[in-house]
Amino acid sequence: SEAHVYALDVADTQSVNAFGDWVKRKTKRLDVLITNAGGAHGLDTVAEGKDADWETMMQVNVLGVLRMTRAALPLIPHDAGASIINIGSHADRAPYEGGSAYCGAKAAVAQLTRVLRLELCGTGIRVCLIAPGLAETEFSLVRFKGDVAKAKKPYEGTYPLVGEDIAEAMVWVASRPAHVNIDEMVIKPTDQAAIHKVYRRKSA
Repeated sequence: SEAHVYALDVADTQSVNAFGDWVKRKTKRLDVLITNAGGAHGLDTVAEGKDADWETMMQVNVLGVLRMTRAALPLIPHDAGASIINIGSHADRAPYEGGSAYCGAKAAVAQLTRVLRLELCGTGIRVCLIAPGLAETEFSLVRFKGDVAKAKKPYEGTYPLVGEDIAEAMVWVASRPAHVNIDEMVIKPTDQAAIHKVYRRKSA
């Protein structure tokens, strides 16, 4: 089968709608939608928070998921085991200082996923939330605005998740029999018991 690449901006409604039109022309259907765009910007407290950071996090993490889902729904077949998989975060249920907008955004993703599951009940479309814990991706680099030293700090002395771990979970969720829906999956590295409890070695 062929792989197609399409660049879009989930924070732009026209860009998302153009993607929907492109899919309709290319394949006429979507069997799996994964909303993976997201990110955190800064670690400011609420008192020191910046509007631009808050707005970006809400636009991408929350409204981006809603826009992509709205554009995709007409293309997703009913009663065929299709899946919508939203990538949330362990932060949706475990707040931490400096994470107000990000934790809030991911909590919103968790709730809108649950709402969508209710709205699509009876269509055969499965809806899943995958909530990763500590994962070494470009996440920290974005959060710390390109500061490599700061970005490496959260992973020091530990063995975090990597992108492939989450990708395997996505494939597993989407490949369950059509009558099986995995509502939610929290995935953390073995070294992480909670947001504030991470085992760190002197060298890892």
